[in-house]
Amino acid sequence: MIQTARIPARFLTMVIWGILTSIMLPAQPRTITILHTNDIHASFLPHEAFWVKQNPKPLVGGFNELFFAVDSIRHVKTATLLLDAGDVMTGNPITEYTYSGAEGGALFEMMNRIGYEAWTPGNHDFDISSANLYKLTNIAKFPTVSANIVDTANRFPVNNKEYVIIEKNGLKIGIIGVMSSDFYNLVNRNSSTGIKILPPIETVQRLAELLDPQTDILIALTHEGVDEDSVLAMNVHGLDIIVGGHSHTRLKQPKKVNNVLIVQTGSNCENLGVLDVTIEKHRVIAYEGKLLQLWYDSDRPTTRLSIFIDSIKTNIDQDYSTIIGTLKTDWIRGNDGESGIGDFIADAQREATGADVGFMNSVGIRKDLSAGPITKRDLFEILPFRDILTKFKLTGKQIRAIMEYYLTQYPDIQTAGIQCKWKQKADGGIEFMTFLIDGKPLDENKTYVGVASDYMMGEAKKYLGIETPRVTLLDQTIFSVVEKKIRKTKEISSLIEHRIKKVK
Repeated sequence: MIQTARIPARFLTMVIWGILTSIMLPAQPRTITILHTNDIHASFLPHEAFWVKQNPKPLVGGFNELFFAVDSIRHVKTATLLLDAGDVMTGNPITEYTYSGAEGGALFEMMNRIGYEAWTPGNHDFDISSANLYKLTNIAKFPTVSANIVDTANRFPVNNKEYVIIEKNGLKIGIIGVMSSDFYNLVNRNSSTGIKILPPIETVQRLAELLDPQTDILIALTHEGVDEDSVLAMNVHGLDIIVGGHSHTRLKQPKKVNNVLIVQTGSNCENLGVLDVTIEKHRVIAYEGKLLQLWYDSDRPTTRLSIFIDSIKTNIDQDYSTIIGTLKTDWIRGNDGESGIGDFIADAQREATGADVGFMNSVGIRKDLSAGPITKRDLFEILPFRDILTKFKLTGKQIRAIMEYYLTQYPDIQTAGIQCKWKQKADGGIEFMTFLIDGKPLDENKTYVGVASDYMMGEAKKYLGIETPRVTLLDQTIFSVVEKKIRKTKEISSLIEHRIKKVK
């Protein structure tokens, strides 16, 4: 006969009561603080707050200020989660320096020391190459999350995961990464080859259904812009929060769409986003969001991070503080149309390659510059992309069509070698009064040579209104030819030349 030990009735009653209590009592509300950045664009150092009217302008931003802001919040808040929504790269010469085998790798080492816990890549993180991005993710001690970046074999090509689940304050937080569906219009062909972008809405919905039973809250960590985030919020069921990037939107307060909170901090490490959320029964029952401006404080104590930052800055200063020319008039990009800086850059491309006509996409010019000395750093901040020059053939008829497209569809481009005077006909059409190529009348039957960046020609339909012609890749970048022209010219007076002029 098998004997069993008798369980004391009092003990059994306590166990049953404990089980019933855990079932009957509602889960207690719990609070977490989501700290977030986006579109840092390699701004690891403080810079002038350009919007402040006083002179000298105060400094703002940088990874040292970010570190102290995050650290101070972590000392007050018991449960914090630090996320980045992409475009860590491009904007400062630090991306030209190799660290731990990756160009720009020092940025991710700094992020390790700040204590990031997850990030999603942005389009500019592909600027150097997808292979370099892979190396960057190897440096990162935090996961790379992007559900819709795959290769042609549907594998994850840059160490990315579809999602991660992180536990904070007893809450399981699901984080799904998302790249913009406009990826191919944002990344040059060399860097996007072999990359496939899955539809964001369908991808996130599939994962939301998978993760909902396993988590207390779901976050989409996106790099697609606030408008697309709003569309995502409207069409995906199960999301609670979207931490976004790409559009450089400063959302001082969370935007609420379909009960989903959308947050974004602007750009260039000028703000830290702080979102406190209280969760109960798998939903947000209370929230408070704000942007914390990262004003520079020269009295910060020295840290391991600040020592590392200073060492990188010293190297960059040695290489990029060289004065390469003098600007006699301000370089101002303007809101649209021709600009003095645009004329100079387009001319540099045409002159360096011996082309008949040159084109430059205006959004590739990233900074204005005041009159005075031009340093190599200034030029890099104006032209931070590794855009390779290409040459291609255009007929005179195609060039005329490009200009008609320019005057009716208003693509944001700069031109070189083309001089036109035109007027608008009664029916709204375009009539050219004069049309010169390098000072000579356009011959529609002649074949001309054009020059533009590989990125721009990958988007020829958007910028020029024509199908992409067969191009020849050159061994020169826009940066290199513009630097050469500045050094040769020495003193530059760039005025708007009104190359495409409307007459009555």
